[in-house]
Amino acid sequence: MGWFSRRPRAAQGTPTKLDREATPEDLAALEQFATSRQGVEFYLEPETTATDTTVVAIAHDGEWIRRRTGTPRAAGAVARKHTIPLYEATKVGYPERMRAWNRAHPERRAR
Repeated sequence: MGWFSRRPRAAQGTPTKLDREATPEDLAALEQFATSRQGVEFYLEPETTATDTTVVAIAHDGEWIRRRTGTPRAAGAVARKHTIPLYEATKVGYPERMRAWNRAHPERRAR
């Protein structure tokens, strides 16, 4: 019998996430952003060991928000409900207008 096989069953299984799960408030924030701005597009970010699946919503002027959605299916449901394009950020990247908006609004940078 090996040393590591003595771990309790609760310690085995899925790894612990470092971040919180998506909430209904996260989806509501995406919907509010999408309905209050023009030209919104969604960029899906995959789940990682640190965060749940997220969506970056980017308006026509580059303003953006990032919220957890829990699953890609939940993100797709919000996008379909509001007829918003949904792209995979890992495949297409982020639009230049988002980077320009970040340069114009340095107060929004994470510290």
